[in-house]
Amino acid sequence: MNILQLQDVALHWREEGDPAGAPIVFANSLGTDMRIWDKILPLLPKGLRIIRYDMRGHGLSSCPDGPYAMGALVRDAEQLLDHLQIRDCIFVGLSIGGMVAQGLAIKRLDMIRALVLCNTAAKIGTPAQWQERMDTVRAGGIEALADITMERWFTKAFRQTPEVTGWRNMVTRTPLEGYLGSCAAVSGTDYFTPTSGLRLPTLGLAGSDDSATPPDLVRETVDLIPGSIFQLIRRAGHIPCVEQPEQFAEYLGDFITGTGHLSD
Repeated sequence: MNILQLQDVALHWREEGDPAGAPIVFANSLGTDMRIWDKILPLLPKGLRIIRYDMRGHGLSSCPDGPYAMGALVRDAEQLLDHLQIRDCIFVGLSIGGMVAQGLAIKRLDMIRALVLCNTAAKIGTPAQWQERMDTVRAGGIEALADITMERWFTKAFRQTPEVTGWRNMVTRTPLEGYLGSCAAVSGTDYFTPTSGLRLPTLGLAGSDDSATPPDLVRETVDLIPGSIFQLIRRAGHIPCVEQPEQFAEYLGDFITGTGHLSD
């Protein structure tokens, strides 16, 4: 277990793969932790230095008082990469993690060679929608949203498997303040204009059955970046790395090799 103590948060992170390899960094989604990447990591090309971490208020990272600003989440990632002396990485972010990826590329392009934006967008939802969600959670806890969250995350077929129980437990065990703080960060973020100014290799991935960030929304965001690639993962909801890991890993692996990231 690795913990990086920053000014206002203790970040839990893990390093795997080749310590001297090409760096790739993974950022998780709202209500999850780094375990969402477990299935795809063994399927990726060899020669990668794999870094993943739990965002503040999630997993084994500490949970500062909220609300959070997206700038704070971006700064957490920036300071972790600085600590690990990482430059020119591929940064993979899912949902809120994809917003962090955009924010970090905008702020510190020296750190990021290429972006993978999964089930995310430059702007997700409206402040009114996020306020309604936060009010529901304050009134009834995360449990009040657990079932509808599973419907967003996974297809009906996957929700009928025993595995879904573990993912439901993950979201309900997310610290309340961490969940609410992160909702506030998403609510206040609109990267449409700054993301449209990015110029770097970008892969967009979307689940065909994702109602949280529908494929057209993901495509609209990655289309802001010239030369980007968009891939649809069929029979998957909001977390396709869990539901369709082989297809996810194939698209990601092709992108890694296509950027020449492993040949440096």
